Amino acid sequence: MNKIIPLAIPYFYTDSYNSSQSTIVLNEEASKHIVQVLRMKTGEKINLTDGKGHLLTAVIEDNHKKHCRVQVSDIKFTAADPGKISIAISLIKNSSRFEWFLEKATEIGVNEIIPLICERTEKQKFREDRMKSILISAMLQSQQSWLPVLHEPVLFKNAVQNSTQQQKFIAHCIKEEKRNLTDLARGSSDSQIILIGPEGDFTKEEIGLAIQYHFAATALGETRLRTETAGIVAATILKLCL
Repeated sequence: MNKIIPLAIPYFYTDSYNSSQSTIVLNEEASKHIVQVLRMKTGEKINLTDGKGHLLTAVIEDNHKKHCRVQVSDIKFTAADPGKISIAISLIKNSSRFEWFLEKATEIGVNEIIPLICERTEKQKFREDRMKSILISAMLQSQQSWLPVLHEPVLFKNAVQNSTQQQKFIAHCIKEEKRNLTDLARGSSDSQIILIGPEGDFTKEEIGLAIQYHFAATALGETRLRTETAGIVAATILKLCL
């Protein structure tokens, strides 16, 4: 006899949840996907997260294609990981590559993403709604319940001067004495940040400013990496070293 494998409960995002609610009306995008794409009916279950650690199991009460209403039947809270990883990374000319970075960084479990405007940053356009949508999709795909904090783009010097993390790193390509990030990041830390530069790298002045503010110069390997690749390599190393 063939074993029947239960279907996974679909996973959705809501930004309208608060602890006093027993029912939630979903937005039009989620409602349309539930009703028209998945063809779900009244009485079926879905999972919801608010991106702040809550995972809700809910039952569809009204499968309206524009404002589907669900009844919350169970609530679980997952605490955030004790180590907080922040990636401060230059915007890049090719938007699709930056969006790829956002997606993969979310899947890895990065907590905070700070788009940088550096001296050699070529593109400064930033579509916040689209970027947040990518983060949400990646969070749902990887079935997490914490959404990374995405900041507005900031000037490099402001990011450096306002950093409060316990461990601070800057990855650059200039040939000088640097330690591998795998060595520097060993050991637990409540918070870490790494600066990732644009195409063309940071300027010497930017590197000097970062070092002045106690950022440790680091290398991500023996090869020269694209901005978005460097961001993912750094995120992976920091996550594994927690």
